[in-house]
Amino acid sequence: MEQKQLDDLLQLAKEAREHSYAPYSKYRVGAALLTKDGRIYQGCNIENASYTPTICAERTAFFKAIFDGVREFAAIAIIGSGVLPAFPCGVCRQVMSEFCDGDFIIVTSNIDGTEVVTETLDQMMPHRFGPKDLL
Repeated sequence: MEQKQLDDLLQLAKEAREHSYAPYSKYRVGAALLTKDGRIYQGCNIENASYTPTICAERTAFFKAIFDGVREFAAIAIIGSGVLPAFPCGVCRQVMSEFCDGDFIIVTSNIDGTEVVTETLDQMMPHRFGPKDLL
């Protein structure tokens, strides 16, 4: 994947972060998910007072795409509110494992873009469990 495409995804993730609803943690996250056919789905984290129904930005983007019938994904960019890059939680990584191959690209950044980390799903979640394990 070209650097310009990753930079564009990061910019879209930053824009998606502006839609975040995070009145409790104040930690706003945005994501931009690139499908293999070139479409982009944005997502933000949406908190809830009881915390359990809270949804991460990554899953918001995935679930929007899945609703539209998309099942093949190339990359996701994630930006949080902190000084460190915003890595996906375990639940989001498991959702990625359901729908993505090991070469799926995950690029994360801190809020000012000074720290960017790019890894594949296999690197970020070795020994992952997915639908192929059930066959």
